[in-house]
Amino acid sequence: MNTQLNLTICHPRLSSGQDSNTAVLAKSFVPAVLPANHVLIKVDRFGYSANNVTYQALGEVPHFRYFDFHEAPEGPGVSPSTHGVTPVWGFGTVVASTLPVVLLGERVYGYFAPTRFLVFPVSPSDVNRYTFAVSRPHLPEDRRPYNQITRCSTDPLYDPSPAVEDLTMLYRPLFWTSFWCEDWFNTSQYRGGASRILISSASAKTALCLAYLIRKRNATLNDGSTTRQVVGLTSRKNFEFTKNLRLYDHVLEYDGFENAAVMNEPSQKWIYVDVAGNESLNARVHNHFSDAKLGLAGSVALGLTNLSPSSKSDSAAKWTTNEFSSQSAPSTLEQFFMPEWLARRRRQLSVEEITRLQKHAWTGLMQDCRTWGVAIRRICGAQNVKRAYKEVVKFGIAPDQGLIWSMWEEDSDAVNARL
Repeated sequence: MNTQLNLTICHPRLSSGQDSNTAVLAKSFVPAVLPANHVLIKVDRFGYSANNVTYQALGEVPHFRYFDFHEAPEGPGVSPSTHGVTPVWGFGTVVASTLPVVLLGERVYGYFAPTRFLVFPVSPSDVNRYTFAVSRPHLPEDRRPYNQITRCSTDPLYDPSPAVEDLTMLYRPLFWTSFWCEDWFNTSQYRGGASRILISSASAKTALCLAYLIRKRNATLNDGSTTRQVVGLTSRKNFEFTKNLRLYDHVLEYDGFENAAVMNEPSQKWIYVDVAGNESLNARVHNHFSDAKLGLAGSVALGLTNLSPSSKSDSAAKWTTNEFSSQSAPSTLEQFFMPEWLARRRRQLSVEEITRLQKHAWTGLMQDCRTWGVAIRRICGAQNVKRAYKEVVKFGIAPDQGLIWSMWEEDSDAVNARL
């Protein structure tokens, strides 16, 4: 195998004192000879969303350690100690392998890096017909979902069409966070019968997927019980988009949400889901429930969409492992981290049952999400991706956009496809 140039997008670590909003294009070389039990994956393209901004902002936070999945290359002005690599979810192709059970040309999906090539160590005992796992002994065991590389040929959720691959990269990581959060709520009968769910950052894809799943759950209720209503909080600029999704029973702007009639109905039990990670907003929400003497059954931290790449989050720094053995006080945000709940459910449900539940939910999403008015925007080429990242830092990501990036030059013109 000839030595090939690799290009990777890196960012200065917050601890380095450099500007973390900067994207650095680091050059390295793919090894000409792979060590034993390694695979080389050509990363074809990957999704980029507010979720990835969160990965970067929390790259060095002890509970998350997102910079510990992919090491930054050594090069001029770049090193693993000063720079981090933000994980991304994407599709790739196996182009070299020293494991006989992992074949050349295999299409794979996984927790990749914004790069052209990735070399992964893989234990032969960690390969099955559905996945193979990257060896990362320095990370906690519950991070295993991030280490698993999905083999598309046997993945029951895989559709090879480019449009569905794009939707997969855009929604699959966020959707499973929402899916297992709703599953968590359902195991407690929504904290003993909550009939109202309030969700912040309602235009975010994690939030709207949760609203979608709650509506799907409502549709299965045949016992005459009161249908749960979902209330979304959003900014003025995202109000119309969020309202037009038709996933929320009520959409309210942050300014003055306390005065809305739905927020002052007596005899209702509420769950508050914080996707924004805005501490001042959370204080307002909790003060309103206290002042209006409304029934708050619980508060859950599900996301941090308000973070910028260079943000320092005091609340995220305090995250600890959730054992799900008891419930916090209603006005205390209980942290939901999907790998922790999934690890618990894997002890309760069979692999076949989890596969069945996920396939049913994913099939429905792939049919329904095409009406949500999200435009896929593809950007190809390392320099174009670097410029696109600068746009994200400056302007953020509009809720009606889905970003699909590739470090390769082919099809270098941006392609916009409304799905």
